[in-house]
Amino acid sequence: MSDSISPRRSVLYMPGSNARALEKARTLPADAFIFDLEDAVSPTAKETARTQVVQAVQSRAYGGREIIVRVNGPGTPWHDEDLRAVAAAAPDAILIPKVSSAEAVVQIEASLRTVAAAREVRLWAMMETPGAVLNAARIAGASPRLQALVLGTNDLARELRVTPTPDRVSLLTSLEICVLAARAGGLDVIDGVYNDIADADGFVRECEHGKRLGFDGKTLVHPSQVEPCNRVFSPSEEETEHARRILDAFEAARAEGRFVITVDGKMVEELHLENARRSLQLAAIARRQG
Repeated sequence: MSDSISPRRSVLYMPGSNARALEKARTLPADAFIFDLEDAVSPTAKETARTQVVQAVQSRAYGGREIIVRVNGPGTPWHDEDLRAVAAAAPDAILIPKVSSAEAVVQIEASLRTVAAAREVRLWAMMETPGAVLNAARIAGASPRLQALVLGTNDLARELRVTPTPDRVSLLTSLEICVLAARAGGLDVIDGVYNDIADADGFVRECEHGKRLGFDGKTLVHPSQVEPCNRVFSPSEEETEHARRILDAFEAARAEGRFVITVDGKMVEELHLENARRSLQLAAIARRQG
């Protein structure tokens, strides 16, 4: 079975102003990196960060891992030059912060056409405001370039005036709406960061919570979070074996001309077959990574 999916289990932020971090990313087993020109970079380091990130993207030295660049948002002094320089470097995607409407996505897409960005350069959208959540379905359908929604849970909690708790009850509605919108729009959706780097157990619990909600992966703030994140968002042995049984059952049923298919005493349909294939592809990727 060939891998036709792009795993986005672990998506690690890397500050664009830190040349050593950009170099270290070449050796880390994250599925994707977000080279950040926005929150992680001080105003005085913006231009240096842009130059370093463009050079890193152009190096093509990250072993097939997805490279996403988060630019500064529209209306900031750095946005226009960020977009021009990053689009020319052609990362896998450009992440737009604080997207709150479908119109904002349409405007960015128009700007990318203006700077002649390659079609292969996709868009990711940060969902970090109440407006973004309320407009999530329209945002998810705003552009064929749009590939993923990324939760900005820190900013979202601040704007909602809530204090996040381990059960994330104050954010649960927003998280679920974004997952629904992404699935309706055929997009991936990435959970927000976990800030307490020292709390490894809490991080794993939040990864497991995100997986149960339907997220494809999680954004990370430290390399130590990559391995446990990959483990949680990879199919377990039980999930993998169940996926194999579904695939085998469909193949046997088709060979015999049957249309009613059961696995472990339960009826399964085409949607289960699609999910089973995805699980097996993710499991194969996890095995290759060791």
